Amino acid sequence: MSGDIIELIKENVIQGRVTRDDEGIEEGTIGQPGVTELIKEALASGVDVSDIINNGLTASMKVVGQKFENEEYYIPDMLASAEAVGAGMQLMEPYLAQSGVKPKGKVLIATVKGDLHEIGKNIVSILLRGAGYIVKDLGNDVETQDIVKAVREEKPDFLGLSALLTSTMVTMEDTIKALEENGLRDKVKIIIGGAPVSEEFAREIGADGYGADGFHAISVFENLSAGNSATP
Repeated sequence: MSGDIIELIKENVIQGRVTRDDEGIEEGTIGQPGVTELIKEALASGVDVSDIINNGLTASMKVVGQKFENEEYYIPDMLASAEAVGAGMQLMEPYLAQSGVKPKGKVLIATVKGDLHEIGKNIVSILLRGAGYIVKDLGNDVETQDIVKAVREEKPDFLGLSALLTSTMVTMEDTIKALEENGLRDKVKIIIGGAPVSEEFAREIGADGYGADGFHAISVFENLSAGNSATP
């Protein structure tokens, strides 16, 4: 039974179906249980939380990532799957501590001051949660000093910074300098991302890694978690 329901969770994430009312990429799925109903059923049946996360949610997003790279899926398809993962992880949060599943790390993530864009940041947040990280999203247009304060208080393993405008890229460097001035830079790994950002820019400003897109960013986090180079 466990294997069957995990496979159904995986299939419905790939279809981008949060609830039974959602139509998937394939037609004719309305009325069938979606990700949230299936996870509730799995939890009620005693299916292992780590099994749901690793073999259901994380495994399904790897498939979605491959489809996106192959141009079988586009951004709306990826967003639908990411939303399904986010809803599933929210349901399971109360069970994580009870299950003894240890998170891979704690992440703070923000879009820097002057930038209101957050779709990319939101995708990365959901993918990180699905991969087993604790994520606190500080939002968009976040003041540098608010980021510094959050790093001091939350003591995260990672800080993710996003910018979609070339005019706000400089704020990433300002944030790293502010962390250095407050004696916090060496206490957190910093990964940056966004359309105008590059790996070269990440090196220039002293970041630890650069994510070209949501799925690439997860690979960077995973490599840094394992103590390896940020390059996947």
